Amino acid sequence: MWAALLVSFFLLLGAGLSLLGTVGFLRFKSFYERLHAPTLGTSWGTGGILTASMIFFTVTEGRPVFHEILIGIFVTVTTPVTLMLLARAALHRDRSENDPTVPSASILTKPGKTVIGD
Repeated sequence: MWAALLVSFFLLLGAGLSLLGTVGFLRFKSFYERLHAPTLGTSWGTGGILTASMIFFTVTEGRPVFHEILIGIFVTVTTPVTLMLLARAALHRDRSENDPTVPSASILTKPGKTVIGD
């Protein structure tokens, strides 16, 4: 009974966090605003679901099961990196199309000195 309650709690927590990331994804308007919510929803939501899976299979098989930790590591590492690369590609595209809403690559801190060059 205790395992079923823990598994249910972590499944609902993971599903709720994933749903929260999806709502954030739908709520924001621009591509750049939409990058943050799915990353958190995917990482934390996956963590909750994987914790539920580890508890369930540890109890049913009678031995510790930790295979899900590898899945969690891969999701935690690849999701932010993928979204960062998507953001950089979109920024490059928007700058090459001279989108007025995107700042240029040169950021002036003092007159005549640039931090990031074109």
